[in-house]
Amino acid sequence: MPKDVVVRKEIEIPEGVEVSIDGKVVTVKGPKGEVRRDFSFARNVRIYLSNNAVVVESFFARRKQRALTYSIAAHIRNMIKGVTEGYRYKLKIIYSHFPVSVKVQGDKVLIENFLGEKAPRVAKIVGNVKVKVEKRDIIVEGVDIEEVGQTAANIEQATKIRGFDRRVFVDGIYIYEKG
Repeated sequence: MPKDVVVRKEIEIPEGVEVSIDGKVVTVKGPKGEVRRDFSFARNVRIYLSNNAVVVESFFARRKQRALTYSIAAHIRNMIKGVTEGYRYKLKIIYSHFPVSVKVQGDKVLIENFLGEKAPRVAKIVGNVKVKVEKRDIIVEGVDIEEVGQTAANIEQATKIRGFDRRVFVDGIYIYEKG
């Protein structure tokens, strides 16, 4: 496969967002908060600021190097979107056998009376994420898409049922909206 001479991606910085780059550590500050990410694993990729834009580029890149360059650009785009708009995942509490109660306690989500179990199931809240329980909905919000997604996945995985027929035992907490 031939090498590309220059692989370059520019990400515009919107009003009210401040981006600082220290080596390969990118910090994005905005109205909703701050996100910091370390890209030091990408050896042959340059990240720098130019004319109110973040530039990610690599030279003489083969397929994997080109993919890495575009992935880093996508991460930076997600960071900018996170500090301006934020991310929100919505989960639905579904039960047909035993009424499930969910509450947030510190950095954990406690799921009680799931399938009639005496011990509560616990899901970890990752990073700086806010979790709210409203009737049969759980709302997970934050500025870092990875922390928000991992927290929602932890809650969903905590109610995974093993050893029962999924068509009969549909109880659980499921992600139904991402935004």
